[in-house]
Amino acid sequence: MTGAFGDMGNLLKQAQRMQKDLAQLRETLKERLVEGTAGGGAVKATVNAAGELMAIQIDPEVVTKDDVPMLEDLVVAAVGAGLKKAQALHQEEISRITGGLNLPGLF
Repeated sequence: MTGAFGDMGNLLKQAQRMQKDLAQLRETLKERLVEGTAGGGAVKATVNAAGELMAIQIDPEVVTKDDVPMLEDLVVAAVGAGLKKAQALHQEEISRITGGLNLPGLF
């Protein structure tokens, strides 16, 4: 029986270490930036790996009052591309900590 409790203790320690690593990762992800672009780079969206939009850059050449719908589409596309890259980075980092285990609700 002692062996079973020892294994349980090790499992608990591993879970606590993983929880600590994930808490640190949350902070690190806020600092990791990715960029999504649209319109050949006319619109750039900077997103952190926590999924927060940090900045939008718009080339003045695409800013005309006659083409606002096109500009709006470019902004949406750039933000979408940035968020997709951020999600991929997020998953990659979590997988690194969890060893590829899918642990719903953990993060």
